[in-house]
Parts: sequence; structure tokens; C-alpha cells
Amino acid sequence: MNMVRTVRELRAAVARARSEGKRIGLVPTMGNLHSGHAALVTKAAQRVDFVVASIFVNPLQFGAGEDLDKYPRTFAADQETLVQAGCHLLFAPTVEEMYPDGMAGQTRVSVPQLSEGLCGASRPGHFEGVATVVSKLFNMVQPDLAIFGQKDFQQLAVIRALVHDLNLPIQIIGEPTVRAEDGLALSSRNGYLSAEQRAIAPALYRSLSQIGAAIEQGERDYPALLAEQSRVLQAAGFRPDYLEIRHALTLRPATGEDRDLVILAAAYLGATRLIDNLHVNLDA
Repeated sequence: MNMVRTVRELRAAVARARSEGKRIGLVPTMGNLHSGHAALVTKAAQRVDFVVASIFVNPLQFGAGEDLDKYPRTFAADQETLVQAGCHLLFAPTVEEMYPDGMAGQTRVSVPQLSEGLCGASRPGHFEGVATVVSKLFNMVQPDLAIFGQKDFQQLAVIRALVHDLNLPIQIIGEPTVRAEDGLALSSRNGYLSAEQRAIAPALYRSLSQIGAAIEQGERDYPALLAEQSRVLQAAGFRPDYLEIRHALTLRPATGEDRDLVILAAAYLGATRLIDNLHVNLDA
């Protein structure tokens, strides 16, 4: 695996690969990689000939009071993870390389509707920062496909809409969430949890699974289901941010007639905000 830090070097390396007839895949990350990230790279390596992974902690998607400064940076371990997963090129730019004129005057990419509500309500400007940096990476690499995890379900929906609306010739692939044996979705932020909190954390996915099972058994009183599991989470020690049932494609609030659903949650354990989701397709 080679590593580059500038856009010029990145484009030169990708141009060489493309001149050799290789298809290009992109896996954007913010580092602090775990086996979920590795699975994305491995999947890309199965589908294309040349995999580019990026490591960039994007300040544009962090709001006031969020964990930009303390976000874990484990660059040496991340490099080893990428090598083992089959990455060919690592792009690890500085903030100055990504935003050479500063961020205040940076052109922003906004995806309306899908960015609103859920995490968009709790983290104003977050998805604008995500859409902007992903657009920049897409333009720098010009990949044939890009792979993202489904744990960040709203983010994936935003990126799919961005590619569709801007007519970008990139295939977007969503990979299933990788979980620990006890069901907890793997996340870089799990490292913030104390041992006691880590033991509690799988209850978030259990609540989603309880809601999903009830829906599959015919329950359609969604407010009652959500209220019950919100109480369960609070009793377990969580402070729920949101717990909602949405249409899986549009992310609008689900109705009893909808068949393709996603149950989405964000909740705090202490100071750590965990997110998760469960896709329920009643026609599957």
C-alpha cells in the first residue's frame, strides 16, 4: 500500500491505475479504524482493481462542543488495518490540503430534506460538512464506486441523493453494519465507553430488534412501540436523543401502509452518543 498526502499525488496515482485499465474504488474514513472499516475495504477490493481509502478527520462536520479535538487518531494502527484489508492507496491529507483557503469561505454542498431531522436536528451543519467533504473526495478520486457502512443510515441516504442529484457517475454501495458478538454496532466512539457503559450499550440494538419483531408480527401502533422502548432505554441508563420509525428510502415518518422501514436511534450513555438502526422490509 502506498500513501499520499496531497491532491496532486492522489490524482497522479489514480491516473496511473486508470491508465492500466483498473477500476477504482473509494472508502472514505476518519481513521480510528475497526473491523467494520476493514470490511468496507475488503468489499471494495472484491469489486474493483484499485482501492483508495482516505483518512481525514473533517472539521467541517463537527459542531460546537463536539469531539473534534479528542476524536481518536490511531494512524499507525490504521495503516496496518488497511494493508491487511487490501487497500492499495491511502490518502491522508491535512486540513490545509483539503481546505487551502480556510473553511469560512468554503463552498458547501447541502442535501435538503434527507439531512433534516434525526441526526440532522441534533447536529446542525453536520450533513452539510459530510456532503461537502465527500463531494471533494469524489472529485479528487473520481471513483467507479464508493462504499459506506449502513450504520450511518441517514448519512448513506444523503450521499446517495447527492450522487443522484449531481449526476455523478459513481456507484454507491451500502455495507451491512458490523457488530460485536453482543450486538453492539462497531463504532470509533465505542472507545469512549467505560467498562460499565460498554456492558449496557448492546441494549440499544436490543430495543431496535424488539420494535422490529413487533412490526413483523403485525403491530402498527408505532408511537406506542417507540414510547415503550424509549422507557426501556432510559431504565437501562441511556438518554435517548431520538427513536423513530421511518420509510427506508425517503426517511419520512412511516405510516402503517409502508412496507420498507428503518428503525433509527441515537442515545447517550454518559457523554458518548451512540447511533444504530434496523432495516425492516415487510415484503422480503
